[in-house]
Amino acid sequence: MSSVEEFPVAARRLSEYDALVAAAPSALDAIPGAVYLCDHEGWLVRYNREAADRWRRAPSLGKERVRFCGSHRLFLPDGTPLAHEDCPMATAVLTGAPTRNGEIVMERPDGSRFVALVNIRALRDHQGKIQGAINCFQDISAHKAMEKEIRRKSADLEDFFENSAIGLHIVDGDGMIQRANKAELSLLGYTAEEYVGRHIGEFHADVPVISDILRKLSCGEKLHRYPARLRARDGSIKHVLITSNSRFEDGRFVNTRCFTTDVTDLYEAESARRESEDRLAATYEAATIGIAEADADGRLLRVNDAICKMLGRSREELLTVTFFDYTLEDDREDDRALYARQIRGELDSYALRKRAVRPDGTMVYLDIHSSSVRDASGVFLYGVRVIQDVTAAKLMEDRIRENQQHMRDLLEALPAAVYTTDAEGHITFYNKAAAEMSGRTPQVGDLWCVTWRLYNPDGTPLPHNECPMAVALRENRAVRGVEAIAERPDGRRIPFIPYPTPLHDAEGNLVGAINMLIDITERKQAESRQRTLIDELNHRVKNTLATVQSLVGQTARHAESLEDFSQRFEARLLALSRAHDLLTKRHWDDAPLDLLAREVLTPLAGEAAERIAIDGPSVHLNPRAALSFTMALNELATNAVKYGALLSECGTLSVAWRLEARSDQTMLNLEWREQGGPPVKPPMRRGVGSRLMERCIERDLGGQFDLVFEPTGVCCRISIPVGPSALAGSAPMGPARA
Repeated sequence: MSSVEEFPVAARRLSEYDALVAAAPSALDAIPGAVYLCDHEGWLVRYNREAADRWRRAPSLGKERVRFCGSHRLFLPDGTPLAHEDCPMATAVLTGAPTRNGEIVMERPDGSRFVALVNIRALRDHQGKIQGAINCFQDISAHKAMEKEIRRKSADLEDFFENSAIGLHIVDGDGMIQRANKAELSLLGYTAEEYVGRHIGEFHADVPVISDILRKLSCGEKLHRYPARLRARDGSIKHVLITSNSRFEDGRFVNTRCFTTDVTDLYEAESARRESEDRLAATYEAATIGIAEADADGRLLRVNDAICKMLGRSREELLTVTFFDYTLEDDREDDRALYARQIRGELDSYALRKRAVRPDGTMVYLDIHSSSVRDASGVFLYGVRVIQDVTAAKLMEDRIRENQQHMRDLLEALPAAVYTTDAEGHITFYNKAAAEMSGRTPQVGDLWCVTWRLYNPDGTPLPHNECPMAVALRENRAVRGVEAIAERPDGRRIPFIPYPTPLHDAEGNLVGAINMLIDITERKQAESRQRTLIDELNHRVKNTLATVQSLVGQTARHAESLEDFSQRFEARLLALSRAHDLLTKRHWDDAPLDLLAREVLTPLAGEAAERIAIDGPSVHLNPRAALSFTMALNELATNAVKYGALLSECGTLSVAWRLEARSDQTMLNLEWREQGGPPVKPPMRRGVGSRLMERCIERDLGGQFDLVFEPTGVCCRISIPVGPSALAGSAPMGPARA
C-alpha cells in the first residue's frame, strides 16, 4: 500500500498532523486500511477501527498510552524480536525517514501473529518540523503464505525435474535442447554443457525416427512410450521409450516435454523365443527381496535367490515343499486362511508378518505381500508372494518396546510422583507414586496435573491452568524453585516441589512435558520441629543462665573462703552439667527418674556406689523437673559423701519412690534415707544446700520438701504433683513445662 497522499491545498491552514488529529473518528475509519497516528514523541494519538481489529486490542489514548505501535509485540520477518522503540514508526518520528512497503510481524495479546505491510511517513508542520508520523498497514499473512507455498511448489517441481528417476528433457520448436535433468545426462554420459543447446537430432541414432517424433509433436500429437535409439557419449546405443507432449502458446508450437525411459537392458535381454521368461528371470534374480510363485495348495513353483538366502534352503529343496512347511506352526493358520480367501477371489491381495524356521533352528520374521495371477476369465493361476526379511527391524522394534517398558518401569519404581502430558497439557502417563500422592486415580487425558486441588504455599487456591506444569508448557521452559500444596479428595494436604520440564522432538518442536512432584511433608515438619527446638533451646538457655546466676549468688553468700566457694560452685555446676548431658542425649525429651538418679549419684559416690539402693516404678520427668531433681539429689549426695552414710565403709543409702493417686492429681513421693554412717547432729544453721533444695522442689516444682537429721542418718522426703495419667511408662512425669 502506498503512503498517504497530502491533503488538498484548501486544508493547509492546518498542518497534516493537526488535520488528522482534528478529524472525526469516522474520517480515519473511512480509510481502506489500518491507520494509526503518533505524535512527535511517538505516543499513539489516533487509530482507526481496522487497526484495532488487526491488533485485537484498543490501546488507551489517555494516561496509559503506548508508543510507536499499538501491537502487543513486534518481530522482524525472520522472527527476531523488535523493540517498539526500534520499529520503523520510531525511525520516522525521530529522524523523518519514511518506510515504503516494509514488512514487519505484529503479535496480538493472544499470541497470534500476522505479517504487516507498512507504509510510514513523517508529518511536518509548515516550517518542516516533525509533528508526528502516520502508519498505514495491511495484513499480508495470506499473501506471504501463498508466496511460501508457491516457492515450495516451485522447489518441488524443480526437484522433480532434476532428480526424477528417469530422463527428462525439454526441446524448443526448432528442435534445440533447452534443459535436461541428471538422469538424462547420466543415461547418455554427457555433461550439461555438451548436451544442452544442441539439436536433439544429433543424439538420435535413427534420423527417420527423430523426424517422425518432431513432426508428431509439432502437430500436437502425444507420444506414449515411443521406441527410439539414442547415441551415448561413449558410442554405445541406448534403447529408450519416449513419452512426450507439446506446449503451444497462441497456436504456436513452443516446446516439448520428453520423458526418456531407458529400456536398454530389457531390450538386450529380450529374445523372440524367451522374451517373457528371460525378463522375469532377470527381475527375480536381481531383486534383493524374496519373490516366489505358489499354486493353490501353497506349493512353491518358483523362487529367487533372495528367498533361498533368507530361509537358508536351496532352490531344489524349496520347490518340493509348500510355504506352510517352513512357517512357524503358530502362524500357519492365519496365512492359510488369508491365502484361501485370496484363491476364492474374496481378497485381491493381503499382507501379514509371520515367523519362519531355518534348518539350523533359527527363526526369522518375514513380511509377506501376496497377490494373485488369474486368467482372462478370473480363474486363479498362481500366487505371487513378495517376501522381505524384517528380522533386524523386528528385533529393533522389540528393543524399542523393551526400552519404553524399561523407562516406564523406572518411572514406576521412582519414589517420587512422575507424570507426562502432551503439548496441550493432557496427561499421557503417571506412575503409582503419583496416584498415591494425589489420593486418586488420574484419568489419561486430564489436564495439567494429577492432583485433585492445588494451593499456593500461602494457602490461596491455585487453578490448574496456572500451575507450574501449565506455565512450563505455555512458556516452553522448565519451571524450578517453586512450591505448591496438593489437596487429596480425603482432605489431606501435601506440600511438594514440582519439576515440570518441556519435551521436544528432534526438530525442537514442543511435544509434551514431564513433571516430578517431590513430597516435602517431612521437610516441612522438620522445619517446624527445628523452629520449636530453637524456641525451646532459647528458653532452656535463659532458664539455665538464671539457675547458674542463682547458684553463684547463694554459694557466694555462704562460702567461707574463695576456695570453699570454688569447690561448692564447681560441684553444683557439674551436677547441672550432668543433668544437661542426660537431657541432651535424649534430645531434651523426658528423662527416666532411675537413670537420672544413677547419673547423679554414681560419679559422686565412687566406690561407695555399690552401697546405694535405687528402687521405684518407671517414671519419666520432663526437662524442667529433671533439672530440679538433679540439683536436689546432688546436694543430698554431696552431703552424704562428705558427712553422711557414704563417708563410712558400712554406710548405706536408699533412694525409693512411689506414685500416690489422689482425687485431683497424682503425686510422686520420694524418700532419701541414709544409715550406718557417723552419728548425725542437726546443723546449727540452715545452709545454702538446704535452701537450694527447698527452692528447687517447692518453688520450682510446686512440691513439698522435708529434710530431717535423724541420729541414725539423714532422711529427706520429697513430694511433687504430676499429671493424672503419669503411671509407669505411660506419660511424662513432673509439672507442665514453663
